[in-house]
Amino acid sequence: MGSSISFSGVILAAGESSRMGRDKALLPWPPQSAGTSTGNTFLSAAISLFSPYVDVILVVAGKNVNDLSPIVYARGASLLVNPDPSRGQFSSLQTGLREVLNRGRDAAMVTLVDRPPVRFETVVILQAEFGQALKRGMWAVVPEYQGKHGHPILVGREMIEAFLRAPATASAREIEHAHQDKIAYVTVNDPFTTMNVDTPDQYAALPS
Repeated sequence: MGSSISFSGVILAAGESSRMGRDKALLPWPPQSAGTSTGNTFLSAAISLFSPYVDVILVVAGKNVNDLSPIVYARGASLLVNPDPSRGQFSSLQTGLREVLNRGRDAAMVTLVDRPPVRFETVVILQAEFGQALKRGMWAVVPEYQGKHGHPILVGREMIEAFLRAPATASAREIEHAHQDKIAYVTVNDPFTTMNVDTPDQYAALPS
């Protein structure tokens, strides 16, 4: 890993993708063009992105668990189930982070499945910044692109515990705002850090 910090990867993939009309975790990546396909998906790409940098990858699923499990297990990741994903994305985050602590890790890289994978170089930058941020007493590192905050976020033990103390009805943004002085925002040249893909039009507009 090139770092003494033991990370878990957490991929949040329990959403129902209602606006997309199909499970975003299973969308082909890169987008298919004229009969070509790599066989990869948003989910498999996220797993591949994290694999070189973490000790274990935890994918949080919901009602889509049976659809996601072949991809998860084929790539050596672990599958968690949010028993009630209707509570919202934050409850999936808590499901994943609880397991991070259960497995004896103190840090996690967290991303959402509804986006293209960021560049490997971006993860390297964030990981290096995280090590420095911990020395300054910070709890987390968040990428920033053109003034917007994105993913993956890297969180240490203190931020994990702050997330877990909050009610499931809270949001990550609320908790981060309450501890803003403990977060290092890192400017990166990677538009995928802030790119959400919620609709078929947004997916169709992605670069292939």
